[in-house]
Amino acid sequence: MAEAVPVRCPECRRENGYAVPVFPCACGSPVAPRLDLSAPPRTLTHRTWAESWVTVRCGACGRDGEWPQPEVGCPSCGTVARLPVRSPDDRGADDHGADGVSEADGPGQGQGQGQGQGQGTLAQDAGRPGPAGGDRARGAEPGWPGARPPFLPVTIRTGRDAVATAALYLRWLGFRDVRRPDGVPLPSAAVDLRAPGVVAQVDPTTAPTGLRAVECVWLNALTAAAAGVCFSLAGYTDAARERADELAVPLFVMDLTGVPQPVNDPAEELVARGA
Repeated sequence: MAEAVPVRCPECRRENGYAVPVFPCACGSPVAPRLDLSAPPRTLTHRTWAESWVTVRCGACGRDGEWPQPEVGCPSCGTVARLPVRSPDDRGADDHGADGVSEADGPGQGQGQGQGQGQGTLAQDAGRPGPAGGDRARGAEPGWPGARPPFLPVTIRTGRDAVATAALYLRWLGFRDVRRPDGVPLPSAAVDLRAPGVVAQVDPTTAPTGLRAVECVWLNALTAAAAGVCFSLAGYTDAARERADELAVPLFVMDLTGVPQPVNDPAEELVARGA
């Protein structure tokens, strides 16, 4: 796992810890995007699939691959920040070594991680690299109450991947038998997920999730006598965040590496206690 670096939110200026995710190359070597720490993060206001990928070169075999653009969600204000990445041809030294992976990791780190979880799956570090509460999504440290194994994410390339990631994350939290209602096709808009004790809504679109979506998931959860949870790819509007805090609806934002991050206190509490 690459070493964590501090990232300052471009909106509220809070400093959050961020560890660059390591992906297995086709040759089996660990590969990670190389952050350009000399350039500031920028607020992500609109997401397009074409701009959500960066070219990363494997330092072992020289193969160029398309990997998710590094992003980090701020747990304080909910801003999603996109982190600048060095070009594969830029061989300048940085904090992560020549190919974006700390030399201390060695060739065994990342190789084979996440195998058996399906194509595009990788294992993430189980620790908290920094003070950001959102990093708890990677797994509780040994000795924490309710410690659980690391969450194994799925790289998000399509709306279906976003729904699959949310379902995996709910299972990781302890909810069982997570599924979409039978006979309901996957639309481009928000998708419901159900399990005993939880009603979740996944918004895989490129626009911030709004107030109405939060109120709908709260009402559906109230009717089912369950907890309501929201997942979004593009973050939330200010009105949605305020209403979620009032209704105690946990909000999570997902980056393209497939790691949901809590963006409000109810979400932090859900991660801490589990289902």
